[in-house]
Amino acid sequence: MRIAQRRAGVAVAAAALAAVGLTACSSSSSGSTAAGSGGSGGASGQAAIAAALQKKSAITVWAWAPQVKDIVAAFEKKYPNVTVNLVNAGTATTEYTKLQNAVKAGSGAPDVAQIEYYALPQFALSGALANLQDYGLSSLKGDYSDAVWGSVDINNQLVGLPQDTGPMALFYNKKVFDKYQLKVPATWADYVADAQKLHTANPSAYLTNDVGDPGFVTSMIWDAGGKPFSVSGTTNVTMNLQDDGSKKFADTWNQLIKGGLLSPISSWSNQWYTGLGNGTIASLITGAWMPGNLESGVPTGSGDWRVAPMPTWTAGAAAATAENGGSSDTVLKQSKNPLVAAGFLQFMNDGPGATIFANEGGFPSQNSILSSASFQNAAPAYFGGQQINQVLSAAANSVLPGWSYLPFQVYANSIFPDSVGQAYAKKSDLNAALKTWQDSSAQYGTQQGFTVSSKRRHTDHAAAPACRCHIRHLGVWPTV
Repeated sequence: MRIAQRRAGVAVAAAALAAVGLTACSSSSSGSTAAGSGGSGGASGQAAIAAALQKKSAITVWAWAPQVKDIVAAFEKKYPNVTVNLVNAGTATTEYTKLQNAVKAGSGAPDVAQIEYYALPQFALSGALANLQDYGLSSLKGDYSDAVWGSVDINNQLVGLPQDTGPMALFYNKKVFDKYQLKVPATWADYVADAQKLHTANPSAYLTNDVGDPGFVTSMIWDAGGKPFSVSGTTNVTMNLQDDGSKKFADTWNQLIKGGLLSPISSWSNQWYTGLGNGTIASLITGAWMPGNLESGVPTGSGDWRVAPMPTWTAGAAAATAENGGSSDTVLKQSKNPLVAAGFLQFMNDGPGATIFANEGGFPSQNSILSSASFQNAAPAYFGGQQINQVLSAAANSVLPGWSYLPFQVYANSIFPDSVGQAYAKKSDLNAALKTWQDSSAQYGTQQGFTVSSKRRHTDHAAAPACRCHIRHLGVWPTV
């Protein structure tokens, strides 16, 4: 969804974020069962959910996706004894701050909350979310790709169900590409060459815009095969924003930044929409949720735009991509009606609600919808009749598995402009900026009670390869 592409540099309330660290060491043990959950077995869990949905009850759902309103209506029609109070508590950090405050207070949380994948570990590892294995929902694993399921399976607990996803693709303006004789790039080296060719031919035009966005940068590192963050248990975190994928992205993007080849226009601004419409921004590297945003926000571009797979980092390499955006839906441990809440999640994301979501413009996460003929064969006029979902569903099946976000990613994203954002503004080295972002984020994580190991490449030090590198801020000596 579009919300995941917005800049995440909004400061989060200090008290709310502090609660993350304070609760990190007291997470509930794996496999705990909420009251009345009906046990961990799939059959008993499903039977308990079915019985609960027939009783008079009410749940509160915090969600911002516009499709949820119609999903709620369909759910209440099927289960007339259940009342769903739908609340838009804000998007991104606005909702997360309220949610974290409720978790810290021990009351005031909804039964169900929509949470983006990047923020999910913050609430999962602090023990705020119910383990949906206790309600038999782990049986739904086969309905999703491994990468998508991995986003909601955290520390061996199923903490949510996937709602929408954002497998990345290249959206490009064919009219501009044809005018300047640009080839759709097969590799990122081709992409850099296209950027130089276009901007040289027309100094007012750029291949894309980018002023520094944490969600985009981490997605591109993911796409490059990087795994800079890992979490073991609930408190042990390893960071390495100089791993091979991080370096691969930074070294490539440095060419665009230092060469002045990126439009200095912020995404989702009026200027951005204008640039997409008049061709001065000729492509976007973004999630599969983008088509509806282009159709509604850039009507003058109808017929001009197309979709292509992500370029590869090595010529001839197999297709691979990453997620950019997307949300899950979770059941809070504070819920007084966890069975009903779990039933609503299943209806919304693995039942009729998933179809409603896709029909109303959301990019689905369910394999059955992604592979359906109606989805695959859609040929929107906006994209010149191209069957774009064939490209996008292929991207969904090419997302690299094994990615992890930090359990304090919301905070890390909020300080991104102070380091990596400055590299964009000053046209300086991304690698150095990523190291600074890593140090600042790691320092915060340590202050909040996490055990953070922060790795560096030996080329950053004068020591011999066999050394053990002291990590600034942290006082730890990991083997590297």
